[in-house]
Amino acid sequence: MSYSIDDLKVLMARLRDPETGCPWDARQTFKSIVPHTLEEAHEVADAIERENHADLKDELGDLLFQVIFYAQIGAEEGQFSFDSVVDNLVRKLVRRHPHVFPEGTLDSRIDPDNRPDEAWIKESWERIKAEERAQKQVEDSPAATPGRLDGIARTLPAMVRAEKLQKRAARHGFDWPNIEPVFDKLHEEIDELKEAWQAAESGQGDHDAVEDELGDLLFVCVNLARFMKVNPEQAVDRTNHKFEARFRAIEQVLERQGRSFDEESLEALDEIWQSVKGVEKKS
Repeated sequence: MSYSIDDLKVLMARLRDPETGCPWDARQTFKSIVPHTLEEAHEVADAIERENHADLKDELGDLLFQVIFYAQIGAEEGQFSFDSVVDNLVRKLVRRHPHVFPEGTLDSRIDPDNRPDEAWIKESWERIKAEERAQKQVEDSPAATPGRLDGIARTLPAMVRAEKLQKRAARHGFDWPNIEPVFDKLHEEIDELKEAWQAAESGQGDHDAVEDELGDLLFVCVNLARFMKVNPEQAVDRTNHKFEARFRAIEQVLERQGRSFDEESLEALDEIWQSVKGVEKKS
């Protein structure tokens, strides 16, 4: 027997039953399950990174369960249902892909011989999304003037949001002409961070100024990554993995030699670190 999405919806409704369901599931709210949703999304990404397809299938199920969970709460509150979520999604994707659904219906098909080029597709996608943002702004705040940076979620990871803000601003002409002034700005921000730190250490400044300057520096780093066509989040994640692997290598070296990590000097640990880096370059 193979279960379906309808079976999952029934399961979720039973879990949420206040009398016969699961007490934990029944007391959850939109806000209370957000941390679990974020965790499940990260676990999906981790399974992909590890290229473990068995884990990926399992984690995708857990992530789907989060969607079903939100939809059940929405239905209970009379806000929306799972079916309305699906209907809204299909309509939005059909609308955003006129190069696939030329008549704005799921059944319509593009003529392969008259397929639009990539530039047209990208321009169309951005125009349609801009129209959607403007319409949403009118619905949410009829008297407000739509902003060009509206619609970029504040709950995104800071580095991801910085990249999206920069890309959106760049599409409206607010951008560096090339990468060279970005490097100049990087050095400028480093100097300003040093000044803020020294002022705070001497009692003539405060920690907020240090945080502001560090934020500016990281923002410029994201700009630099954008010009280099490097995903900044992936770049930091790659460095995290590299640091973790080297740190573990130090632990293994010391363990083989019968030495204690916590009793070694920083100089001794750095010497092993450099030897590990040397092995990496040769391999």
